[in-house]
Amino acid sequence: MLCIGLAGSVQAAPYTPKDGSAVIEHLARRADATQIELRALRARLDATPQDIALATSLAQRYIGLARSETDPRYLGYAQAALAPWWRQTAPPPAVRLLRATILQSTHQFGAALQDLDAVIAQEPANGQAWLTRATVLTVQGNYSKATADCARLSAFTAQLVTVTCIANVAGVTGRAAKSEQLLDLTLRRSTGAAPEMESWALTLLAEMATRRGETALAESRYRQALAQHPRDSYLLGAYSDFLLDQQRPQEVIKLLKDQQRIDALLLRYALALQATPGQAAALATATDELTARFNAAMQRGDTVHQREQARFALLLQHDARGAVQLAQKNWAIQKEVPDMRILLEAALAARDYPAAAPVLEWINVHQVEDVALQALVKKLGAADQRGTV
Repeated sequence: MLCIGLAGSVQAAPYTPKDGSAVIEHLARRADATQIELRALRARLDATPQDIALATSLAQRYIGLARSETDPRYLGYAQAALAPWWRQTAPPPAVRLLRATILQSTHQFGAALQDLDAVIAQEPANGQAWLTRATVLTVQGNYSKATADCARLSAFTAQLVTVTCIANVAGVTGRAAKSEQLLDLTLRRSTGAAPEMESWALTLLAEMATRRGETALAESRYRQALAQHPRDSYLLGAYSDFLLDQQRPQEVIKLLKDQQRIDALLLRYALALQATPGQAAALATATDELTARFNAAMQRGDTVHQREQARFALLLQHDARGAVQLAQKNWAIQKEVPDMRILLEAALAARDYPAAAPVLEWINVHQVEDVALQALVKKLGAADQRGTV
């Protein structure tokens, strides 16, 4: 998606190497046991590419690393492992579920839902398929269907998975307090839960506390989750946003100084640099890099980072109208709280009240609870009454 009229942007073209021998980037060598094992599995798969059990096992490992290592290249490796079946209309359910997971991770929600529907039709007791579909439906704002899918999980998974899934929906549909209490209680009782599950629940609890304005509780939960998964890209982004809202940019710089491969984390790093005196040179470098990355994404037709690009246009390029356009296109695809926030912020900055109307209606209809959103709603209402938007 092309961002029109970004005032003052640095139009850096994506770098294209002259030949295949050119060095683009020096990557850290990881010789730990996990990487050694993965290389061995990849070699086995190269020798027997039709081994579906090996392919799906390797793809699962790569998908897990894509999240824990904040490195989206692993999604490409996962797709490569599934190459013999990737373009099939109806691949085996195990492959189809993994394909849906990768598609969901790259925001190809329609295709992901088609695969998930097919898996569930073949395997009605597939808990992972129900959970992934609930996640996609929640992002799209289809709360009733998402809740129904979460409820189905109780027959196939641990209680903590079911309660976290339901709380993820309830937290933005007027039932935040009770769902937060239930999730907190369930987490405390779920001894021996998988670390990834605990991290997800803790991160959600931290976000719920943030939305209620309970900053001390939110920070405690964020720190607990980071202690378990210090490289989780979603968690790092959420905690960085929390710190930025608390006017603590130096802590964001420290947190993300080695985590800038992901565009969303580089954006937060740049926002922290902008809020810190004496960081002009570093900020210029980060801004140029983000400009190049977003330009490259647009050339590829990649719309995964529209929310981040809208924030970039608004807060770093100071192009409110461009940010409104990006936020509106993002809102058409996904409807999470940060998607609501960036569209309201952009509309307020651009003095474009009609652009905010769909989000304002959504917040009212679904009783979305979030102190930052409510503050923006008040500002927009006051500005509209003054006739300044």
